[in-house]
Amino acid sequence: MTHLLHLDASARPGFAGTDEHGSHSRHLSHRFVSQWRAHRSQDRVTYRDIGQNPPSFISHDWIASSFTSEDRREAWMKKTLAESDRLVEELIAADVLIIGTPFYNFGMPAALKAWVDQIIRPGRTIALDETKLPDPYVPLLADRPRHAVILTARGGIGFGPGGEMAHMNHLEPNLVTVLNFIGITRIHQIAIEGQETGGEVLAASVEQAHREVDALVADLQTEFPLAPAGQSQPRLMA
Repeated sequence: MTHLLHLDASARPGFAGTDEHGSHSRHLSHRFVSQWRAHRSQDRVTYRDIGQNPPSFISHDWIASSFTSEDRREAWMKKTLAESDRLVEELIAADVLIIGTPFYNFGMPAALKAWVDQIIRPGRTIALDETKLPDPYVPLLADRPRHAVILTARGGIGFGPGGEMAHMNHLEPNLVTVLNFIGITRIHQIAIEGQETGGEVLAASVEQAHREVDALVADLQTEFPLAPAGQSQPRLMA
């Protein structure tokens, strides 16, 4: 059974095309999951709306706890890392990570950065091997094939690869670096542009993104075997 982890990072709770000031990135991510479940209803989905319920920012106590070996952690350290442990366990369990995120001020929303900081964990998602200098980092999520799907929405135009504004895009490149760092290297990117322009420019971008989402779902589903009948599990809400 394939396990999807679905994250939404937009500050907008609604959906573009349905709600006033709705989110295009949410629309894309939910389209992806809906299309997936239309053909694979037995697959498991964990959903986390970090845009509306952001993870905690890391603190001094979090850093001290994270960099203390598990066998030496005191009770307060374990409590400090409880939220991070839940987020890490969700990620480790996932076969496909779907991130729906807007493009805010040339980068990722603070809520998504908070999630990133919570899941970069020594001993859980990354290890250190000092015999491998000058690159001592060992990605722990490279133990099996995992895919990440980054679904973004941008106000401007030309921020994609090869675009005139690509040098100012610090969202997808940042996420790709982070995911590669922990061992997720099969990454797929689809974006909507032109929210600020609107009209036919935005409509064409939305239509193209929808086609790409549908095609990507069909392509990825060929890589994961179907579960035997009768093993369906309900959608998980977090």
